[in-house]
Formats: sequence, C-alpha cells, structure tokens
Amino acid sequence: MMSLSIATPSSVNFASKLNLSKSSFYGVRIAQVCPVHARTAHSITTTRSSSSMVVKMAKRDEELKEIRTKTTEELQEEIVDLKGELFMLRLQRSARNEFKSSEFLRMRKMIARMLTVKREREMEEGINKRISRKLDRKWKKSIVPRPPPSLKKLREEEAAEEAKESA
Repeated sequence: MMSLSIATPSSVNFASKLNLSKSSFYGVRIAQVCPVHARTAHSITTTRSSSSMVVKMAKRDEELKEIRTKTTEELQEEIVDLKGELFMLRLQRSARNEFKSSEFLRMRKMIARMLTVKREREMEEGINKRISRKLDRKWKKSIVPRPPPSLKKLREEEAAEEAKESA
C-alpha cells in the first residue's frame, strides 16, 4: 500500500533557508531562461519560413491557373489518372517497394484541387449539392477501368527491352 503525504507551507520552513519569497507553494521552480540571441534566432527562422510560404503560395496559384484552363472533361480524365497513380503508390507501399511518401500528399492535394474547381464550375451553372452528388455517382459508374499512366510507361519500357533482346 502506498501512502502520500503533502507538506503544507506551515509544516515546512524552506523559505528562510533558500531565500524564496513567501507563497503557498513550496516545490520545484523552473525558471525559463531565454537569452536575447535565442529570441532573435527564433524570429529569423519565422521570417525564413514565411518567405518560403510565399513561394509555395505562388506555385499553388500557378497550379490552380493551369487547372482552371482545362475543360471539365479533361479534369475528369486527369482525376481518374491521378487516382490510378495513387492506387499504384498504395500497392508499392503494401509490397514494401521503394516509393516517395511525399507523393501521397501531393497527389491527394492535386485531386482535391481539381474536384474543387469542378465543383466551382457546377456552382456557377446553378447545380446544387444534391444534383451534383447524383451527377458524381453517374460519372463514377461510367468510368472504364484502365491502367494508370505510370503502369503504361512501365509496360512500354518492358516491351521495348523484350524487342531489343529478341532482335
């Protein structure tokens, strides 16, 4: 059995020995020491990260401009291709092959941007959310399964190597 005893300020007299001010708490005091140069270093890193943020925003704007120039049909085709690529990445991860983990986030964000632009266009046409979901279901049913572009390239490279070997 464990017992716990708590010392009250009246039962313990640390203050006179340690020259602490009188308070109701006598325990460990942790003083936060933050030198001046550490504060300036922090502000410099914040400034650096904010400048890199500006660069990322500019890239994102360029990507959005490219996406907005495409037609809705092109967007849908590209969404299907990106989802296929995402599937291939998942297969590579499950097979424990080498892959870039950053590609997951990049592809998901690209898909989300394309879907956002697609929805913006629907809203401009006056299509409400309910009808949009019905159209999405119809569109998903109409998708013909096909290999993603990376798998097509891989198959073409293998076919070229076999043609070289046979020749």
